[in-house]
Amino acid sequence: MNQLLSQAIAQWQLMHSIELAATLLALAYVILALKQSLWCWPAALLSTVLFTHVMWQSALLSDALLQLYYAGMALYGWWRWQQLRQSAPDARGPVYEWPWQRHALLISATAIAGWILGAVMASYTHADFAYLDAQTTVFSVMATWLVVRKLVSNWLYWVVIDAVSIYVYAQKHLYFLTGLFMLYTVIAIAGYFIWRSHYQQQPAVRLSM
Repeated sequence: MNQLLSQAIAQWQLMHSIELAATLLALAYVILALKQSLWCWPAALLSTVLFTHVMWQSALLSDALLQLYYAGMALYGWWRWQQLRQSAPDARGPVYEWPWQRHALLISATAIAGWILGAVMASYTHADFAYLDAQTTVFSVMATWLVVRKLVSNWLYWVVIDAVSIYVYAQKHLYFLTGLFMLYTVIAIAGYFIWRSHYQQQPAVRLSM
């Protein structure tokens, strides 16, 4: 009995140590992204490797799949931001924005994709919060693409995604993640205003595709 208890405590400590390390790296990623630093992408890559394990163990299967996507986007983001820097006089590279009509279409398509993923997860897996987790997953996929493309409004999407994620992670007792997403929400609000200021001050640029 004592051995089982010791093993359970050791497993709990290991899980939360991994969660803490991943949380710190993820926080570094967001702060560096806000500053438009290339080093945000290595931090993101290391964080996703650790979070994949945490999400799988917590039965948040959509989130586990999302972390694998993040890893690929971290590699692409490093390459993409380097290309943008080389093509602009500003060392940070340009930022972009879309008209509201394109955002409306994107939100509608993403919400439908989230509902489909949620139905699959609810029917064929043991996922918790299947529909809600699926929506945050597909919107995170979309918003990460907007970060890579350096679209100003990516931060507004993250404000909503992070706020919903706070509830999910708190219900799963992932305390470091809950605290992280509280910080994310604040940083996302600041990020929007900082990137918008950059957008307003730079010369006119073409819309990012």
